[in-house]
Amino acid sequence: MSKATTEKATEQFEGLFVEPARAYGALTLEYTEKLVSTQIDAARAYTDLSIAQARAWVDVRDADGFKKVFEGQQKAAQDLGERVKGDSEKLGTLGQEFLQKSQKLVEESMKSVTAAAK
Repeated sequence: MSKATTEKATEQFEGLFVEPARAYGALTLEYTEKLVSTQIDAARAYTDLSIAQARAWVDVRDADGFKKVFEGQQKAAQDLGERVKGDSEKLGTLGQEFLQKSQKLVEESMKSVTAAAK
């Protein structure tokens, strides 16, 4: 096999397999980073809310304090529901974005395979 043939085969292999695999790996890493960051932010927010509620209950000294904490807990539950909804939408958007970019990579890889086969 000549050097030119070997270089051409290596170039085709890299174009058909290595570059798409590298692009998909980078895309997957980016998605994972965003996903983990979102999950950590959500966990931190949920934990902070829970601790704030626990502290409020510890500070109850009388019936008026109980009433205030109970009302605050209803507001906290509403805020938590809104936060969960927002986090769910954010995760859904991340998933959709990843899916669209993955499909684009597959389409580009298929075009490369088709072009190389001709």
